[in-house]
Amino acid sequence: MADAKVIPFDDDHRSRGGAAQRPSRRRGAGSRRQGGARPAVVGEVGEVQPLPGVASVQDDVPVTGEDEQPQEPAVEAADDGTGGLERRVASGLAFLRRRLTGDYDVDDFGYDEELTDQVLMSLLRPVYEKYFRVEVKGIENIPSEGGALIVANHSGTVPVDGLMMQVAVHDHHPAGRHLRLLAADLVFMLPVVNELARKLGHTLACAEDAEQLLGQGELVGVMPEGFKGIGKPFGERYKLQRFGRGGFVSTALRQGVPIVPCSIVGAEEIYPMIGNAKTLARVLGFPYFPLTPTFPWLGPLGAIPLPTKWTIQFGEPILTDGYPLEAADDPMLMFNLTDQVREQIQHTLYKLLVQRRSVFF
Repeated sequence: MADAKVIPFDDDHRSRGGAAQRPSRRRGAGSRRQGGARPAVVGEVGEVQPLPGVASVQDDVPVTGEDEQPQEPAVEAADDGTGGLERRVASGLAFLRRRLTGDYDVDDFGYDEELTDQVLMSLLRPVYEKYFRVEVKGIENIPSEGGALIVANHSGTVPVDGLMMQVAVHDHHPAGRHLRLLAADLVFMLPVVNELARKLGHTLACAEDAEQLLGQGELVGVMPEGFKGIGKPFGERYKLQRFGRGGFVSTALRQGVPIVPCSIVGAEEIYPMIGNAKTLARVLGFPYFPLTPTFPWLGPLGAIPLPTKWTIQFGEPILTDGYPLEAADDPMLMFNLTDQVREQIQHTLYKLLVQRRSVFF
């Protein structure tokens, strides 16, 4: 495999049993008794009352108002789950038919929304909820509509953090938005991974693809650290690497979309990288070949990530629509905005690290 490279986006190698509750009975001004007459007396204010000692049956029969017809109590068949199962089977068969006949849509980038929602997210969700137990903060900072660029730190040796960020946006955002990730070209050189990434909505980390998606009002996610972030030694965990020359800032300025900083804690410890077999990495065409306490010493078992506790926090957006169009070509402005985004992410990382009780809880 040829040495991995990334198209220079920066300068880095680039959506709820039982019988129904009986309706509440209302007693109208001229309500009628159902089930025959019974002894009664007239009270002091002219209301009809039952004789002492005679049990009232009003609560046992439905009573209606003058303008209402007597209603029978609603009865709902007990739900034994058969109906729900049948619906799920029918939905699954319909989905399978569409896949086999090709009756489904993908966009220009290969994104398959139906497959993502019904299959791929269902596969990632148990990892997100049960294994990493991800806690999400600041989801309200992501706009409900229109384009936005989400910029996050990158870590973990294997880029699982991007997938977890996708699930966080997909499952927690009130508008049920989808996150489109920009990925290095190595992702699209690997068999199977290439197709899955395209189906999930990933695309190449280049300015042209990013601008097109943002122009269509999509949420775009980028991790400017690239391989420098996910391949850094364990001793440098949670220390942000260089963000490049601000290519993502230029893209946001050209489209006038907000930049949403995102800080991810927990990914750094899933594969503690204690070494890098550089020679083997060059032979395989990888940017690095990680050595961890379990991999490759334990074989396939060593590839299982540690079950760390994650927190993903989306920060306050940095607006760019107030800048003139030519600001996208101002290197000083790009440098300042890039530094602002980076500092906000780094500060939030430190704050989250202080708040967490342990790596695993």
